Amino acid sequence: MQEVKVPKIQRLAAELRAKIQEGVYAPGSALPKVRELQESEGVAYQTARDVYRVLEDEGLIISRRGEGTFVSPILGKIHRDGTGRYIKRAREESGARGAFAAEIARLGMTSTASTAISRERPPKQVARILGIHHAAKTLVRARVMRADATVVQVATSYFPGDVAFGTQLEQQDTGDGGSKSRLADLGYQQVRIRESVDVRLPTKQEAEALGTSADRMVYEITHVGLTEDDRAVEVCVHVMPVTLWSLSYEWPIDQTAV
Repeated sequence: MQEVKVPKIQRLAAELRAKIQEGVYAPGSALPKVRELQESEGVAYQTARDVYRVLEDEGLIISRRGEGTFVSPILGKIHRDGTGRYIKRAREESGARGAFAAEIARLGMTSTASTAISRERPPKQVARILGIHHAAKTLVRARVMRADATVVQVATSYFPGDVAFGTQLEQQDTGDGGSKSRLADLGYQQVRIRESVDVRLPTKQEAEALGTSADRMVYEITHVGLTEDDRAVEVCVHVMPVTLWSLSYEWPIDQTAV
């Protein structure tokens, strides 16, 4: 039987993958630069780049522009459970400041966020979802969000001014459970969530914030929180590298249907 020759990219990726999984390269540690990998393995520069792209797509490594390539501090990907993450007990777990903080804490990591708070006109699409005039100002919370030292997403939340102005939502610390718990305290409890997901290239600003290259795809999740009377009181646009996140959703269907 003729021996099947494994392509160089897959062979080298498998060797590096094994070293990462065995702890030869620990989470967060630096990997050889692309040029160094090329020279040590005697392959083309593009081949060395493609090896790293394979592992980055698997969530095992991350590339930081201008710094190099590193083993991901999160081996695999962060799982975002779109069904359960916003339930009150989940987002307030152990005093977490919202769904993201609870998610990261379950990984044994610390979440932090650099938050810019302002009163601004929202994008027209957001104004339409909130049911406000496009010139009306909203409370905006723009965040760069980290798991330990790694930026894993940027998220911008918009709240109607009549709901959010002058409340704790304008403070850096929104308290246990985050914005959803504060909205509930104000009489605007969200009872339904609507999300749409797109995959696209990041903008230059997003790529810089995420520390990724402009040719790496991101998820864009547009999250809408609705009250019992069907009013949208929050729109959040999440931008997340596909190399760091996996998404899942679950919902019941008619059990009696054939």
